[in-house]
Amino acid sequence: MQEGNALPGAVTQDAAQAAAVQASMSAVDDACAALIRRIESVPFSRWHTKARIIVGSATFFDAFDALSIAFVLPVLIGLWHIQPLEIGVLIGASYVGQFLGALIFGWYAEQRGRIRSVTIAIAIMSVMSMGCALSGSFAMLLACRFIQGIGVGGEMPVAATYISELSSARGRGKYFLLYELIFPVGLMATGQLGAWLVPMVGWKIMFWIGTGPGLLIALLVARLPESPRWLISKGRLAEAEVVVRNLEASTDRRIAPSTQTKPQTSVTTNQRAGWRELMSPFYRGRTFVVWALWASAFFIANSLNNWLPTLYRSVYHLPLQTALRAASMTNVAQVALLLVCAYVIDRVGRRSWTFCAFCVAAVLFACLGLFAAHDVWSAIVLGTLSYGVIGSIAAVLYLYTPEVYPTRMRATSTGLATSWLRLASAVGPSIAGLLLHKHGISSVFVMFAVVAVFGALCSMKMTETHERSLEEIAP
Repeated sequence: MQEGNALPGAVTQDAAQAAAVQASMSAVDDACAALIRRIESVPFSRWHTKARIIVGSATFFDAFDALSIAFVLPVLIGLWHIQPLEIGVLIGASYVGQFLGALIFGWYAEQRGRIRSVTIAIAIMSVMSMGCALSGSFAMLLACRFIQGIGVGGEMPVAATYISELSSARGRGKYFLLYELIFPVGLMATGQLGAWLVPMVGWKIMFWIGTGPGLLIALLVARLPESPRWLISKGRLAEAEVVVRNLEASTDRRIAPSTQTKPQTSVTTNQRAGWRELMSPFYRGRTFVVWALWASAFFIANSLNNWLPTLYRSVYHLPLQTALRAASMTNVAQVALLLVCAYVIDRVGRRSWTFCAFCVAAVLFACLGLFAAHDVWSAIVLGTLSYGVIGSIAAVLYLYTPEVYPTRMRATSTGLATSWLRLASAVGPSIAGLLLHKHGISSVFVMFAVVAVFGALCSMKMTETHERSLEEIAP
């Protein structure tokens, strides 16, 4: 009887404790939602611009380090007697490193924060740039490029995640793509400097340029505030409050509440993040589409980026400096198209731009492969335009991917998605080299046309995200 009499009291006490826990969780969720609303209410200001410039500078040297090998290879081929297969291996080694870096630093960013992850990645790629400059053999350069690739692969997806998380729904596409524009500017600068400096100073200068400035930028990135959305997802609300207050103090302007979407934020939900959630019913379709788009776009883009200088030199027999300058024009085209994209992406949407760009690229590659591959000027003009179009897709994917996943797994999922670009970039140059050797240059461009058609079909399944808050898109 005593045990029976004690039972109702125990049940009442348990119920009271459960109610208290529920009330506490509800209060925390309300505080999180309030912080998200405050982030969404602040229009883009000098606070955002500072972060965009500093992180963008890191992205600039990410691009520089990634592409520098393309302007070094034409010299090393003669200097070290590198064979075509070894060229593909050297190009591919960096992308294998980038594949690992994207996975490692994406995971690390979820655990320790976006800023710490980006800082370490930048330091690795800068130190290993010095290692490349000091290399005296193919084997040493191969090892340094592999390790440098880990840093290069880790920086971009986490930096994209960080910039996306600072953004409000209104105008996020324009804000992000103006940041992302720095990457092709870095590629363009690599091309121009490579065409000018390599013949005049020597190949090592390309790696020395990436060393000192990169280390300085790592220090500047380390001083940036942590992503407030990441802090909120980890329940570190006091730290998030400090960041949000500084954000609000940067401008007196506010976005009217009626234009904002209602965020759906829950700390308890955010804490159950894991790799398996990528394949959950809600995110599975998004994941497969994103992976296919990354693989398609970068199979083409990085194959062209790394092979064009060598193709112009060995297939079309252009002088070294002419070949390098012709290859550098691809990045000029990408910058021009991406600038247009930045100002229209929030009107036309991510899906429409991606679909149309893949279709245009497919037509250009088909014309080049079927009719004009053996004419050097047709190859330069059509190859440059097609790369510019595909390059705009690459930038849109850096915008789109962080948008379709929640904060609890945004860096991880973006890193995993970019790992597909690394795989495609490692495989693409090798397949292009094999086709070039077996069937000639026309077959390479026809292959790119087929891949572009596949990308266009996949883009039709994209989730439209423009003018929607991150919390609404991915609860």
